[in-house]
Amino acid sequence: MTTHLDPKTTTWSPPETPAGENAADAGREPLVPAPESGEPKQPFVRRLWRGRPEDPRWARPAFLGLLAATLVLYLYGLSASGYANSFYSAAVQAGSQSWKAFFFGSLDAANAITVDKPPASLWPMALSVRIFGLSSWAILAPEVLMGVGTVAVVYAAVRRRFSAAAGLIAGAVLALTPVAALMFRFNNPDALLALLMAVACYFVIRALEDGRTKWLMWAGAAIGFAFLAKTLQAFLVLPPLAVVYAVCAPVSLRKRFGQLAAATGALLLSGGWWVAIVELWPASSRPYIGGSQNNSFLELTFGYNGLGRLNGEETGSVGGGGGGNGGGNWGETGWDRLFGSGIGGQISWLIPAALILLVAGLVATGRARRTSVTRGSFLVWGGALLITMVVFSYMQGIFHEYYTVALAPYIAPLIGMGVVTLWELRGRAWASLTLAGATTATAVWGYVLLNRSSDYLPWLKWLVLVGGLTAALGLIFASRLGRGLALGVAGLGVVAALAGPTAYTLTTVNEGHTGSIVTAGPAVAGGRGGPGGAGFPGGGRGMGGFPGGGQNGQNQQGQQNGQQGQQGQQNGNGFPGGGFGGFGGAMPGQQNGRQNQQNGTGGRMGGMGGGGMGGLINGASVSDEAKKLLETDSGDYTWVAAAIGAQNAASYQLSTGDPVMAIGGFNGTDPSPTLAQFKQYVTDGKIHYFISGGSGGGMRGSGSDNGTSARITAWVQANFKQVTVGSATFYDLTQKASG
Repeated sequence: MTTHLDPKTTTWSPPETPAGENAADAGREPLVPAPESGEPKQPFVRRLWRGRPEDPRWARPAFLGLLAATLVLYLYGLSASGYANSFYSAAVQAGSQSWKAFFFGSLDAANAITVDKPPASLWPMALSVRIFGLSSWAILAPEVLMGVGTVAVVYAAVRRRFSAAAGLIAGAVLALTPVAALMFRFNNPDALLALLMAVACYFVIRALEDGRTKWLMWAGAAIGFAFLAKTLQAFLVLPPLAVVYAVCAPVSLRKRFGQLAAATGALLLSGGWWVAIVELWPASSRPYIGGSQNNSFLELTFGYNGLGRLNGEETGSVGGGGGGNGGGNWGETGWDRLFGSGIGGQISWLIPAALILLVAGLVATGRARRTSVTRGSFLVWGGALLITMVVFSYMQGIFHEYYTVALAPYIAPLIGMGVVTLWELRGRAWASLTLAGATTATAVWGYVLLNRSSDYLPWLKWLVLVGGLTAALGLIFASRLGRGLALGVAGLGVVAALAGPTAYTLTTVNEGHTGSIVTAGPAVAGGRGGPGGAGFPGGGRGMGGFPGGGQNGQNQQGQQNGQQGQQGQQNGNGFPGGGFGGFGGAMPGQQNGRQNQQNGTGGRMGGMGGGGMGGLINGASVSDEAKKLLETDSGDYTWVAAAIGAQNAASYQLSTGDPVMAIGGFNGTDPSPTLAQFKQYVTDGKIHYFISGGSGGGMRGSGSDNGTSARITAWVQANFKQVTVGSATFYDLTQKASG
């Protein structure tokens, strides 16, 4: 049942309490009216297609059409991304071969080291690969389904208290957000995180409706499981959700705090069971915890993946160390960070409108009772949006553009709820003016974002600006227009608002995206952008030509083939630890190098073989000859090879299907294995080849003083026979070097 606005008071006017409703629930809106006694139950297929009896006949077909369109959109050209982020794809492959690797999130089936996140996001993909075999579709299709599921959850949450139209608007906004279209077709943990955050907010709203403890416990369980996808980021929404429930729930204060305690217990159980097992499991019989310096998941959680993300002190991170000076090593921080060149086109199209509509929704419900679920809905989604925006804007640690997908499930409901709320109140001057103001802000900001890509559909920015401003003018007088004309004006406003993000989304799904750092939409001035979006902290698009950045190394604005990187070597300071020719000033905060990061996501970095940044950004290209070499007698070894850094190791593992040890984990900076352990593996005949090159061969991340990768590399080069296959160099660990 939809909510109703009393046009005389501009406050929410719920229908009367239905017979039989508990006294504690009196005065709140019923959700689904109970069927009359003896009324025959409709067949399932009819109910699925028709939806609720009180819904307009078009509502359920439109909703199913939205889900189908989202599914088709996100599945389009899915295999163009190949293995996407090979770091996670290798772990998925390992999990499909070994249940132990599945449980721990190991990078290889022999369980040398894990990924630097808990494994929940890997589990659906690993199960898919177990069933369908290893392929791009088997890995990425579960992510697409998470995207469709998130759209469905947002629709359901908005539909319950507003209208089907509000739910459809919210669902469409989410589906057409560029960074959402990127990450729901990619294999990073962010897709599962976004889905579970939407689910948690949905359950909190359900709890606000009837005060039942079970809904709040389900919300806690969703957040706890989200912790197993991306650790502490899942907890960002806890403060606003807890406060909203504590203030607005329709039960006594004492019961509210008891319910919050129960929900906390559900959270701890949902997220803590895996942590407890890992911490209690003997370290000698489980893989090393990747990303940690002490083989501890708790250290990883509160350090590299926790407080380090806020203050920039990320032990083991490339280029880590304190941020300071108003920005970390990962771009400038500040209130406008999410609107900057590198991030704005990913997520910010409708943020101004969402904030305006949030305030408008709270004003419209200002005279409602404390337990108003309608106002509670604005507070839940708005609180989640605001706290996540603040953290993202000021965190000084590792920050990538695609993180902003976490904002999409919060922005979309605010748009749907706010638009419908003001539309129903359009007869009041403040409501029509606010709706026109939100439309104007969206049109102007859309023009600014599109103008950052001057060669990208140059006509579109004018359509967005003129169409949006025309719609805004019409909305001021919407109450005086006929119904048909008023709806036409509203439709024009929606089209103008969604035209920019839709274009970016279509560009995104039309391209493949590979590597560790990806972005949606076209290349933009001052940002990374472009196909694949390969890049690195500090701005500058494309990193002067990282390999694997887009489809077959292509770039929309031309390949520079590493020339910028070579020039950057002369102007910049190079990668931390040195030794990476051609990287030059392309590291964060180095202004000279930034000037050389132009138009490049394709090609190869000057003076750097293998994957981008020596295999840190993306893995290496594996030749048929190299694959044949590693597959020879592969069954005689635990690991067919070892490589510095996870991306290089992943490339060879995905190519051969055999375990490859990632020395030092993702960055090559984890102290695993130690030199002594590696020597023992070689003595025991467990590793056949050592792959030369890769990230970390001598580099040290912030706070890392072990130099394990460098010592292993030096020992191998001094003692074993070198084998060259094409452009790749291997060391046969079964044959001593001559002389």
